[in-house]
Amino acid sequence: MQPFSFVTTAQILCEAGATQRLASLCRERGARRVLIVTDPGIARLGLLDDVLPGFGLAKIGVAIFSEVTADPSQDCVLAAVERARYIGADLIIGFGGGSSMDVAKLVALLAHPTCAQPITELYGVDKAKGQRLPLIQVPTTAGTGSEVTPVAIVTTGETTKMGIVSPLLLPDLAVLDAVCTLGLPPAVTAATGIDAMVHAIESYTSKLKRNPLSGLLAREALRLLAYNLDQAVHNGSNLGARQAMLLGACLAGQAFANAPVAAVHALAYPLGGHFHIPHGLSNALVLPHVLRFNLPEATADYAELALPLLGARLQTADRHGHAEQLVSELAQLSARCGLPSTLREAGVPRESLGQLAKDAMQQQRLLVNNPRTVSEADALAIYEASYA
Repeated sequence: MQPFSFVTTAQILCEAGATQRLASLCRERGARRVLIVTDPGIARLGLLDDVLPGFGLAKIGVAIFSEVTADPSQDCVLAAVERARYIGADLIIGFGGGSSMDVAKLVALLAHPTCAQPITELYGVDKAKGQRLPLIQVPTTAGTGSEVTPVAIVTTGETTKMGIVSPLLLPDLAVLDAVCTLGLPPAVTAATGIDAMVHAIESYTSKLKRNPLSGLLAREALRLLAYNLDQAVHNGSNLGARQAMLLGACLAGQAFANAPVAAVHALAYPLGGHFHIPHGLSNALVLPHVLRFNLPEATADYAELALPLLGARLQTADRHGHAEQLVSELAQLSARCGLPSTLREAGVPRESLGQLAKDAMQQQRLLVNNPRTVSEADALAIYEASYA
């Protein structure tokens, strides 16, 4: 067995309704002043309305930073840090999707009284030093797995994103409460769910750091997500399906935090950067075409993943047939869930494909994990297949 290391969030609480106890969870950690980092949609939907009174009862001061945008910018992060410093926050809560949780991670780090690093020194792997404030993450979508990953993605230019990767970004507690996901529209439920499935698949086939633990988590994540996605999308009030999706996304997040994602994400990022297509949908649009490209090198792995995804519906006994059926099944996911199936349907102009391929080549941090080497010509061919 090859040596490996595995890191993850210290504590996970998987319980419907657990956010009602969020204030007491903060009090257990000695908090006196808490900043909740979230987005305008969470505030507008009133998802915090039942949570906030508990802080008064617990005699904990609480403030809300609700200006997190999709694909948060560096300025957004710094504004949240400034708010945390202003109120003297001694614990940070990320409450929302991946963007809110990513910003919360960086606030916990940069707002710590001893932090002297500017954010510009943090981009890359293991650049962060020192300590952070206590951090609790509450995902309101079953997709990113950000509550168990040591990564925060920041938009640094018009079309560019950069990652900050450090074990310091792993929270102290992740609270998986499906009640927080009940109001998600079907399209958001579908896109984030497919995003989580991509995490599981790409982690399972990750070239450099896959290990026995990441593999176990990825397979179980894919099983939970595959068996519950349709119910969560088409019967959104099904709390059991919603809770299973949250757990599946969390397990997939644990897997890819240790065995990183690859070409699907590398090709998805430029779509978000140029056209502001939500990350989960960007992944869904290129997923089947990247898998087909990878088949020559990943047949055995895809065949193994076909069982938790398809179960008794597997139609052939041979490995290649199972892998092909996996790819075909995933190619139908978007349409089945009411999402655009092609780049054309998503509003991407054909003349942009060449630039997208060039930009994808900048994602070498991800591409090195792909089972098959991807050239710029390969990336262009994948975009063209995704466009048709």
